[in-house]
Amino acid sequence: MNTSRNKSIYGPLCVWLILMASPAVLLAQMGGPSPVRIVVAQMQPLSPVTLVPGTVVSRNDASMSAEVEGRLEMVADVGTRVQRGDTLAVIEDSALRLRNRELQAEIGRAEARLNYLENELKRISKLAESNLAAANLLEQTRSERDVAIGDLDVARARLAQNEDLLAKTNIRAPHAGVVVERLMTPGERVSEGSIVVRLVDQDNLEVIARAPLEYYRYIEPGQPLELRAGSNMSFGLVRTVVAVGDENTHLFEIRMDVEGRPYPVGQTLRVAIPTSDSRDVLAVPRDALVLRPDGQSIFIVDANNEAQQVSVTTGIGSTDQIEVLGAVSAGDRVIIRGNERLQPGQAVSIMDS
Repeated sequence: MNTSRNKSIYGPLCVWLILMASPAVLLAQMGGPSPVRIVVAQMQPLSPVTLVPGTVVSRNDASMSAEVEGRLEMVADVGTRVQRGDTLAVIEDSALRLRNRELQAEIGRAEARLNYLENELKRISKLAESNLAAANLLEQTRSERDVAIGDLDVARARLAQNEDLLAKTNIRAPHAGVVVERLMTPGERVSEGSIVVRLVDQDNLEVIARAPLEYYRYIEPGQPLELRAGSNMSFGLVRTVVAVGDENTHLFEIRMDVEGRPYPVGQTLRVAIPTSDSRDVLAVPRDALVLRPDGQSIFIVDANNEAQQVSVTTGIGSTDQIEVLGAVSAGDRVIIRGNERLQPGQAVSIMDS
């Protein structure tokens, strides 16, 4: 048998296995304590939950439409991020500008006529005081002066209306957001009410969920609810509960605020809804559970800093906490990290949290 050849093969292999092993395994193989992280089991108020579907939506989702007719000169591209007041689209405004000049000329003419009639009224009033002008001429001039005042007000109002239309040739963002859809392109002619772009605020989000009416009394504004999307978990704060159920589905609506941007708009997720009043149970983090062929268990650190395996059954769960039933008591030190390869009676060293 070629001993030197076997050493050349198995030597590097053993070194590789040692390098690939975790620190906990190495310490256990070397006879040292295995490093673990623990929590203290304690009584907590928990309530059973059921998962209902929810959807992430933006609180500011606007379809921006044209308020004047005309030809589009510019439309923001999809993906453009804008702030409130920024321009999303521009409509050609030549006709409105010409109309502005016409109305300004009308105002000048109305002002000139009003100025003439004001002076004429003063002149005739002095003549009437000396009985050199008929009273009816004075009244006629005064009436024409009042009509001129009205004509000037009408001309100014028309100019203001036209300037308002001019301002609306620039379609501006009512809030910050991102252009997610462009329904019309430059060169097309729009009419009043034509939708041009869709603007979505990706920073102010909410979750809309619908739950069976029988769980309505367990949910109230300000209550945090767990949100799950695959392996991603976060919390939503109930903003409002719509206490009106659909007569066909018997569901009521829940709207929740979410902080930051944990999900994209349109994301479907599951919302954990409490299904009964909470009760005090002995709970530990879900990471404490060890699933093996002989069943589920947890490891407890005893007074000698040795890991003792305890078989448990689980009860209700909420967020990352779960009820455990078995030979576990409040105050026991439960291992939540480093428990995957532990053996009963193995020495452990507790790492700082």
